Amino acid sequence: MPADYSLESIEVSLSPQERFEEFLKSRGMRTTEQRRLLLEHVFSRHEHFDADTLIDQLPRKGQEGYVSRPTVYRTLNEFVDAGLLRKFELDGRAVYEHDYGYPEHDHLYCQQCQKLYEFHLDELIELRNKVAQDHQFRVMSHRLIISGICQECALTRRRKRRKQDLI
Repeated sequence: MPADYSLESIEVSLSPQERFEEFLKSRGMRTTEQRRLLLEHVFSRHEHFDADTLIDQLPRKGQEGYVSRPTVYRTLNEFVDAGLLRKFELDGRAVYEHDYGYPEHDHLYCQQCQKLYEFHLDELIELRNKVAQDHQFRVMSHRLIISGICQECALTRRRKRRKQDLI
C-alpha cells in the first residue's frame, strides 16, 4: 500500500464565495448571477480542469444557468486574481486547480490519460528551502509536475501488446 501523500484542507476565515465577493468589491465590480453560478460549480468539486471541460459541464445556450464562453474565461481569470484558483500550463493548455484552502503541493501527471495526482511531501519542501537558502534565494512559490505513465495506463498498454490479443 502506498504512503499517504494526500492533501488536507487548510482552515480559512472566509468561504470562497465571501472571498470572491470581497475581491470584487475591492475592484469596484459586482457579483453577477453568472459569476455566482461558476463559483458554485467550480467549488462544488475538487478537481483539475481546463476551460473547455468546465464549459462542457455547464448548461447549454437556452437552458437555465447558461454562461457564455467569454464570461467563463473572464471569470476564471478573476478567480485566479482573487487567489481562489491557480492556473498552470500543461501540454499547451491552461489547467486550473483550487488554491484557496489547500496547502502547497505538487503533481504526478500521466501523459497517456492526462490525469493529475496531487501529493504533499514535507521532505520536498525542506529540500527546496535548503537549496534556496544555500543560494540566498527567497522562494515565492514552486511548481513540480512529474510526468510519466500511471499504473492503470501501464497495465492497459502492456495488455494490448500480448500476441494472443492481436489474433
